[in-house]
Amino acid sequence: MTAAPAPSPDLDQAARAEVLLALTPDVGPILRTRLLERFGEAGAVFAASEAELQSVPGIGPKISRRILTARTEVQLDAQLAIAREHGLAILLPHWPGYPRSLREIPDPPGVLFIRGRIEPADALAVAIVGTRRATHYGKKQAERLAAGLARAGLTVVSGMARGIDAAAHQGALAAGGRTIAVLASGVLNPFPPEHAELADQIAAQGAVVSEAAPTMPPLSGMFPQRNRIISGLAMGSIVVEAADRSGALITARHAMEQGREVFALPGPVDSPGSAGPHKLLRDGAKLVTCVDDVLEELGPLAEAAPDHRGGSIRVAAELKLNELEHAVLQAIEPAGTYLDAVAATCQMPIHRVLATISVLESRRLVRKLGGNRVARI
Repeated sequence: MTAAPAPSPDLDQAARAEVLLALTPDVGPILRTRLLERFGEAGAVFAASEAELQSVPGIGPKISRRILTARTEVQLDAQLAIAREHGLAILLPHWPGYPRSLREIPDPPGVLFIRGRIEPADALAVAIVGTRRATHYGKKQAERLAAGLARAGLTVVSGMARGIDAAAHQGALAAGGRTIAVLASGVLNPFPPEHAELADQIAAQGAVVSEAAPTMPPLSGMFPQRNRIISGLAMGSIVVEAADRSGALITARHAMEQGREVFALPGPVDSPGSAGPHKLLRDGAKLVTCVDDVLEELGPLAEAAPDHRGGSIRVAAELKLNELEHAVLQAIEPAGTYLDAVAATCQMPIHRVLATISVLESRRLVRKLGGNRVARI
Protein backbone atom coordinates (compact mmCIF):
# COMPACT_ATOMS: atom_id res chain seq x y z
CA MET A 1 0.00 0.00 0.00
CA THR A 2 1.41 3.39 -1.02
CA ALA A 3 1.70 5.97 1.72
CA ALA A 4 -0.29 9.18 1.29
CA PRO A 5 1.72 12.28 0.39
CA ALA A 6 2.71 14.46 3.32
CA PRO A 7 0.87 17.76 3.79
CA SER A 8 2.56 20.72 2.13
CA PRO A 9 5.00 22.37 4.59
CA ASP A 10 4.35 25.71 2.86
CA LEU A 11 0.73 26.03 4.01
CA ASP A 12 -0.55 26.30 7.56
CA GLN A 13 -3.88 24.81 8.55
CA ALA A 14 -5.81 28.02 7.84
CA ALA A 15 -4.32 28.28 4.35
CA ARG A 16 -4.97 24.59 3.67
CA ALA A 17 -8.63 25.10 4.57
CA GLU A 18 -8.82 28.08 2.19
CA VAL A 19 -7.40 26.03 -0.68
CA LEU A 20 -9.73 23.14 0.12
CA LEU A 21 -12.77 25.43 0.07
CA ALA A 22 -11.65 26.94 -3.25
CA LEU A 23 -11.34 23.45 -4.75
CA THR A 24 -14.61 22.04 -3.37
CA PRO A 25 -16.87 20.98 -6.27
CA ASP A 26 -20.01 23.10 -6.83
CA VAL A 27 -18.77 25.84 -4.50
CA GLY A 28 -18.09 28.71 -6.88
CA PRO A 29 -16.75 32.17 -6.02
CA ILE A 30 -20.15 33.59 -5.07
CA LEU A 31 -21.09 30.76 -2.72
CA ARG A 32 -17.56 30.77 -1.27
CA THR A 33 -17.93 34.46 -0.44
CA ARG A 34 -21.29 33.84 1.25
CA LEU A 35 -19.82 30.98 3.30
CA LEU A 36 -16.89 33.08 4.45
CA GLU A 37 -19.21 35.97 5.37
CA ARG A 38 -21.35 33.58 7.42
CA PHE A 39 -18.61 31.57 9.16
CA GLY A 40 -15.68 33.98 9.16
CA GLU A 41 -12.97 31.63 7.90
CA ALA A 42 -12.63 28.52 5.77
CA GLY A 43 -11.81 26.24 8.70
CA ALA A 44 -15.11 27.14 10.35
CA VAL A 45 -16.96 26.26 7.15
CA PHE A 46 -15.70 22.68 7.33
CA ALA A 47 -16.47 22.50 11.06
CA ALA A 48 -20.09 23.53 10.50
CA SER A 49 -22.99 21.09 10.60
CA GLU A 50 -25.11 20.28 7.58
CA ALA A 51 -27.96 22.36 8.99
CA GLU A 52 -25.67 25.33 9.58
CA LEU A 53 -24.33 25.10 6.03
CA GLN A 54 -27.84 25.01 4.59
CA SER A 55 -28.68 28.24 6.41
CA VAL A 56 -26.49 30.02 3.85
CA PRO A 57 -28.44 31.21 0.76
CA GLY A 58 -27.75 28.96 -2.21
CA ILE A 59 -26.48 26.03 -0.11
CA GLY A 60 -28.84 23.07 -0.38
CA PRO A 61 -28.47 19.38 0.55
CA LYS A 62 -26.26 18.57 -2.46
CA ILE A 63 -23.72 21.34 -1.92
CA SER A 64 -23.67 20.93 1.86
CA ARG A 65 -22.76 17.26 1.35
CA ARG A 66 -20.06 18.33 -1.09
CA ILE A 67 -18.55 20.50 1.63
CA LEU A 68 -18.79 17.80 4.29
CA THR A 69 -17.07 15.24 2.03
CA ALA A 70 -14.55 17.66 0.47
CA ARG A 71 -11.60 16.36 2.49
CA THR A 72 -11.90 12.94 0.86
CA GLU A 73 -13.14 14.07 -2.57
CA VAL A 74 -10.58 16.77 -3.27
CA GLN A 75 -7.48 14.84 -2.10
CA LEU A 76 -5.83 18.05 -1.00
CA ASP A 77 -2.60 16.48 0.27
CA ALA A 78 -2.00 14.77 -3.07
CA GLN A 79 -2.63 17.98 -5.05
CA LEU A 80 -0.36 20.05 -2.80
CA ALA A 81 2.37 17.42 -3.09
CA ILE A 82 2.08 17.51 -6.89
CA ALA A 83 2.24 21.32 -6.85
CA ARG A 84 5.36 21.19 -4.69
CA GLU A 85 6.98 18.53 -6.88
CA HIS A 86 6.50 20.63 -10.03
CA GLY A 87 7.51 23.91 -8.44
CA LEU A 88 4.09 25.54 -8.77
CA ALA A 89 3.34 28.72 -6.87
CA ILE A 90 0.11 28.95 -4.86
CA LEU A 91 -1.48 32.31 -4.14
CA LEU A 92 -4.42 33.16 -1.90
CA PRO A 93 -6.28 36.47 -2.25
CA HIS A 94 -4.82 38.06 0.90
CA TRP A 95 -1.23 36.99 0.17
CA PRO A 96 1.50 39.24 -1.30
CA GLY A 97 1.88 38.62 -5.01
CA TYR A 98 -1.78 37.90 -5.65
CA PRO A 99 -2.70 40.23 -8.55
CA ARG A 100 -4.32 43.37 -7.23
CA SER A 101 -6.46 43.57 -10.37
CA LEU A 102 -8.10 40.25 -9.42
CA ARG A 103 -8.75 41.37 -5.84
CA GLU A 104 -10.84 44.19 -7.29
CA ILE A 105 -13.32 42.03 -9.24
CA PRO A 106 -16.61 40.90 -7.62
CA ASP A 107 -15.71 37.19 -7.68
CA PRO A 108 -11.92 36.73 -7.37
CA PRO A 109 -10.57 33.18 -7.53
CA GLY A 110 -10.08 31.70 -4.05
CA VAL A 111 -6.73 30.22 -5.07
CA LEU A 112 -4.35 30.51 -8.00
CA PHE A 113 -1.95 27.78 -9.06
CA ILE A 114 0.86 29.28 -11.12
CA ARG A 115 3.37 27.68 -13.42
CA GLY A 116 5.97 30.30 -14.21
CA ARG A 117 5.86 33.74 -12.58
CA ILE A 118 3.42 36.60 -12.22
CA GLU A 119 5.45 39.81 -11.89
CA PRO A 120 4.48 43.31 -10.71
CA ALA A 121 4.91 44.61 -14.27
CA ASP A 122 2.08 42.28 -15.36
CA ALA A 123 -0.33 44.84 -13.91
CA LEU A 124 0.14 46.50 -17.30
CA ALA A 125 -1.82 43.86 -19.25
CA VAL A 126 -4.28 43.57 -22.13
CA ALA A 127 -6.34 40.48 -22.97
CA ILE A 128 -6.78 39.26 -26.54
CA VAL A 129 -9.53 36.67 -27.08
CA GLY A 130 -11.56 35.22 -29.91
CA THR A 131 -12.96 32.20 -31.67
CA ARG A 132 -11.35 28.78 -31.85
CA ARG A 133 -12.41 28.63 -35.52
CA ALA A 134 -10.18 31.50 -36.52
CA THR A 135 -9.56 32.53 -40.10
CA HIS A 136 -6.14 33.40 -41.48
CA TYR A 137 -7.12 37.06 -41.16
CA GLY A 138 -8.06 36.68 -37.49
CA LYS A 139 -4.89 34.83 -36.52
CA LYS A 140 -2.71 37.33 -38.37
CA GLN A 141 -4.40 40.29 -36.65
CA ALA A 142 -4.19 38.66 -33.21
CA GLU A 143 -0.47 37.99 -33.68
CA ARG A 144 0.10 41.54 -34.94
CA LEU A 145 -1.71 43.18 -32.05
CA ALA A 146 -0.10 40.92 -29.44
CA ALA A 147 3.39 41.54 -30.81
CA GLY A 148 2.82 45.30 -30.86
CA LEU A 149 1.48 45.33 -27.31
CA ALA A 150 4.42 43.21 -26.14
CA ARG A 151 6.91 45.55 -27.79
CA ALA A 152 5.15 48.46 -26.06
CA GLY A 153 5.81 46.77 -22.69
CA LEU A 154 2.38 45.30 -22.00
CA THR A 155 1.67 41.73 -20.94
CA VAL A 156 -0.74 39.80 -23.19
CA VAL A 157 -3.38 37.67 -21.44
CA SER A 158 -5.46 34.97 -23.12
CA GLY A 159 -6.91 31.50 -22.61
CA MET A 160 -4.52 29.32 -24.68
CA ALA A 161 -7.44 27.91 -26.69
CA ARG A 162 -7.12 27.02 -30.34
CA GLY A 163 -7.39 29.85 -32.85
CA ILE A 164 -7.20 33.47 -31.71
CA ASP A 165 -5.96 32.74 -28.17
CA ALA A 166 -3.00 30.69 -29.37
CA ALA A 167 -2.14 33.29 -32.00
CA ALA A 168 -2.12 36.02 -29.34
CA HIS A 169 0.25 34.08 -27.09
CA GLN A 170 2.51 33.25 -30.03
CA GLY A 171 2.62 36.88 -31.15
CA ALA A 172 3.68 38.05 -27.69
CA LEU A 173 6.30 35.30 -27.39
CA ALA A 174 7.75 36.05 -30.82
CA ALA A 175 8.13 39.71 -29.85
CA GLY A 176 10.02 38.74 -26.71
CA GLY A 177 7.25 39.94 -24.42
CA ARG A 178 5.43 38.46 -21.46
CA THR A 179 2.17 36.55 -21.75
CA ILE A 180 -0.20 34.87 -19.28
CA ALA A 181 -2.45 31.91 -20.13
CA VAL A 182 -5.52 31.31 -17.95
CA LEU A 183 -6.70 27.70 -18.14
CA ALA A 184 -10.02 25.99 -17.43
CA SER A 185 -8.04 22.87 -16.54
CA GLY A 186 -5.16 22.39 -14.14
CA VAL A 187 -1.85 23.96 -15.10
CA LEU A 188 -0.25 20.49 -15.34
CA ASN A 189 -3.04 19.21 -17.60
CA PRO A 190 -3.15 21.88 -20.35
CA PHE A 191 -6.03 21.93 -22.80
CA PRO A 192 -6.06 21.47 -25.70
CA PRO A 193 -3.39 18.73 -25.42
CA GLU A 194 -1.59 19.86 -28.58
CA HIS A 195 -0.77 23.13 -26.82
CA ALA A 196 1.44 21.45 -24.21
CA GLU A 197 4.58 22.85 -25.86
CA LEU A 198 2.98 26.29 -26.07
CA ALA A 199 2.24 26.07 -22.34
CA ASP A 200 5.94 25.32 -21.71
CA GLN A 201 6.93 28.40 -23.70
CA ILE A 202 4.41 30.61 -21.91
CA ALA A 203 5.56 29.40 -18.48
CA ALA A 204 9.16 30.22 -19.43
CA GLN A 205 8.25 33.73 -20.61
CA GLY A 206 5.32 34.53 -18.33
CA ALA A 207 2.82 32.35 -16.48
CA VAL A 208 0.21 29.64 -16.89
CA VAL A 209 -2.46 30.06 -14.21
CA SER A 210 -5.63 28.33 -13.06
CA GLU A 211 -7.97 28.20 -10.09
CA ALA A 212 -8.38 24.45 -10.72
CA ALA A 213 -6.30 21.77 -8.99
CA PRO A 214 -3.00 21.16 -10.85
CA THR A 215 -4.01 17.87 -12.52
CA MET A 216 -7.70 18.61 -13.02
CA PRO A 217 -9.08 17.87 -16.52
CA PRO A 218 -11.10 20.59 -18.28
CA LEU A 219 -14.79 20.73 -17.35
CA SER A 220 -17.30 22.54 -19.57
CA GLY A 221 -18.49 24.84 -16.79
CA MET A 222 -14.95 26.01 -16.08
CA PHE A 223 -14.47 27.67 -19.47
CA PRO A 224 -16.95 30.55 -18.96
CA GLN A 225 -15.85 30.82 -15.33
CA ARG A 226 -12.17 31.23 -16.20
CA ASN A 227 -13.07 34.07 -18.60
CA ARG A 228 -13.64 36.41 -15.66
CA ILE A 229 -9.99 35.84 -14.68
CA ILE A 230 -8.76 36.64 -18.20
CA SER A 231 -10.60 39.98 -18.19
CA GLY A 232 -9.83 40.56 -14.51
CA LEU A 233 -6.08 40.39 -15.06
CA ALA A 234 -6.22 43.01 -17.81
CA MET A 235 -6.90 46.73 -18.08
CA GLY A 236 -8.86 45.97 -21.24
CA SER A 237 -9.90 43.08 -23.50
CA ILE A 238 -9.71 42.96 -27.28
CA VAL A 239 -12.11 40.65 -29.14
CA VAL A 240 -10.71 39.42 -32.47
CA GLU A 241 -13.22 37.29 -34.40
CA ALA A 242 -16.11 35.80 -32.48
CA ALA A 243 -19.44 34.31 -33.46
CA ASP A 244 -22.68 35.45 -31.81
CA ARG A 245 -22.36 32.95 -28.94
CA SER A 246 -18.60 32.80 -28.64
CA GLY A 247 -16.96 32.53 -25.24
CA ALA A 248 -14.98 35.63 -26.20
CA LEU A 249 -18.19 37.63 -25.78
CA ILE A 250 -18.48 36.26 -22.24
CA THR A 251 -15.01 37.65 -21.57
CA ALA A 252 -16.12 41.00 -22.98
CA ARG A 253 -19.20 40.98 -20.74
CA HIS A 254 -17.05 40.22 -17.69
CA ALA A 255 -14.73 43.08 -18.65
CA MET A 256 -17.67 45.50 -18.80
CA GLU A 257 -19.01 44.29 -15.45
CA GLN A 258 -15.53 44.68 -13.94
CA GLY A 259 -15.27 48.25 -15.20
CA ARG A 260 -12.52 47.39 -17.70
CA GLU A 261 -12.23 48.59 -21.28
CA VAL A 262 -13.62 46.53 -24.16
CA PHE A 263 -12.10 46.72 -27.64
CA ALA A 264 -13.13 45.01 -30.86
CA LEU A 265 -11.34 44.53 -34.15
CA PRO A 266 -13.60 44.82 -37.22
CA GLY A 267 -13.59 42.11 -39.88
CA PRO A 268 -15.11 41.26 -43.25
CA VAL A 269 -18.86 41.83 -43.15
CA ASP A 270 -19.59 38.43 -44.72
CA SER A 271 -17.52 36.47 -42.20
CA PRO A 272 -19.34 34.71 -39.31
CA GLY A 273 -16.43 35.59 -37.07
CA SER A 274 -17.11 39.29 -37.56
CA ALA A 275 -20.57 39.10 -35.97
CA GLY A 276 -19.34 39.28 -32.38
CA PRO A 277 -16.86 42.17 -32.76
CA HIS A 278 -19.31 44.15 -34.89
CA LYS A 279 -22.05 43.72 -32.28
CA LEU A 280 -19.65 44.92 -29.57
CA LEU A 281 -18.78 47.94 -31.68
CA ARG A 282 -22.48 48.77 -32.08
CA ASP A 283 -22.85 48.49 -28.32
CA GLY A 284 -20.03 50.92 -27.59
CA ALA A 285 -16.79 48.92 -27.63
CA LYS A 286 -13.70 50.82 -28.74
CA LEU A 287 -12.63 50.29 -32.34
CA VAL A 288 -9.17 48.75 -32.74
CA THR A 289 -7.20 48.80 -35.98
CA CYS A 290 -3.69 49.09 -34.52
CA VAL A 291 -1.85 49.01 -31.20
CA ASP A 292 -1.93 52.80 -30.90
CA ASP A 293 -5.74 52.66 -30.61
CA VAL A 294 -5.33 50.56 -27.46
CA LEU A 295 -2.43 52.54 -25.99
CA GLU A 296 -4.20 55.87 -26.43
CA GLU A 297 -7.36 54.60 -24.75
CA LEU A 298 -5.51 52.97 -21.85
CA GLY A 299 -3.06 55.81 -21.33
CA PRO A 300 -4.94 57.49 -18.44
CA LEU A 301 -5.61 54.10 -16.82
CA ALA A 302 -1.96 53.14 -17.12
CA GLU A 303 -0.85 56.33 -15.41
CA ALA A 304 -3.37 55.81 -12.58
CA ALA A 305 -2.78 52.11 -11.90
CA PRO A 306 -0.36 51.55 -8.98
CA ASP A 307 2.46 49.04 -9.05
CA HIS A 308 3.90 47.07 -6.12
CA ARG A 309 5.93 50.06 -4.90
CA GLY A 310 3.04 52.51 -4.90
CA GLY A 311 4.21 54.37 -8.00
CA SER A 312 2.44 54.56 -11.33
CA ILE A 313 2.15 51.72 -13.80
CA ARG A 314 4.72 53.64 -15.84
CA VAL A 315 7.31 52.16 -13.48
CA ALA A 316 6.14 48.70 -14.58
CA ALA A 317 6.85 49.65 -18.18
CA GLU A 318 10.34 50.78 -17.22
CA LEU A 319 10.94 47.43 -15.50
CA LYS A 320 10.67 45.76 -18.90
CA LEU A 321 13.43 47.80 -20.50
CA ASN A 322 16.66 46.08 -21.44
CA GLU A 323 20.02 47.53 -20.41
CA LEU A 324 20.46 49.54 -23.61
CA GLU A 325 16.95 51.01 -23.50
CA HIS A 326 17.35 51.91 -19.84
CA ALA A 327 20.66 53.69 -20.51
CA VAL A 328 19.11 55.79 -23.29
CA LEU A 329 16.09 56.64 -21.12
CA GLN A 330 18.33 57.80 -18.27
CA ALA A 331 20.20 60.09 -20.66
CA ILE A 332 17.01 61.97 -21.58
CA GLU A 333 15.80 64.90 -19.45
CA PRO A 334 12.11 65.81 -18.97
CA ALA A 335 12.81 69.26 -20.40
CA GLY A 336 14.37 67.78 -23.51
CA THR A 337 17.78 66.52 -24.64
CA TYR A 338 19.47 66.76 -28.04
CA LEU A 339 19.96 63.45 -29.82
CA ASP A 340 23.71 63.94 -30.22
CA ALA A 341 23.97 64.55 -26.47
CA VAL A 342 22.15 61.26 -25.81
CA ALA A 343 24.51 59.49 -28.21
CA ALA A 344 27.55 61.01 -26.49
CA THR A 345 26.31 60.13 -23.00
CA CYS A 346 25.55 56.53 -23.97
CA GLN A 347 28.60 56.24 -26.26
CA MET A 348 26.38 54.89 -29.02
CA PRO A 349 26.10 55.62 -32.75
CA ILE A 350 23.21 57.89 -33.61
CA HIS A 351 21.33 55.21 -35.60
CA ARG A 352 21.17 52.96 -32.54
CA VAL A 353 19.98 55.87 -30.41
CA LEU A 354 17.21 56.58 -32.92
CA ALA A 355 16.12 52.93 -32.99
CA THR A 356 16.06 52.76 -29.19
CA ILE A 357 14.12 56.03 -28.90
CA SER A 358 11.48 54.56 -31.23
CA VAL A 359 10.98 51.70 -28.76
CA LEU A 360 10.78 54.11 -25.81
CA GLU A 361 8.31 56.27 -27.71
CA SER A 362 6.06 53.25 -28.42
CA ARG A 363 6.04 52.55 -24.67
CA ARG A 364 4.96 56.12 -23.93
CA LEU A 365 8.16 56.86 -21.99
CA VAL A 366 9.55 59.62 -24.23
CA ARG A 367 8.26 62.04 -26.84
CA LYS A 368 10.01 63.74 -29.74
CA LEU A 369 10.38 67.52 -29.78
CA GLY A 370 11.40 69.80 -32.59
CA GLY A 371 15.05 70.50 -33.40
CA ASN A 372 16.41 66.96 -32.95
CA ARG A 373 15.38 66.88 -29.30
CA VAL A 374 13.55 64.26 -27.28
CA ALA A 375 11.96 64.57 -23.83
CA ARG A 376 11.25 62.10 -21.08
CA ILE A 377 7.54 61.88 -20.23
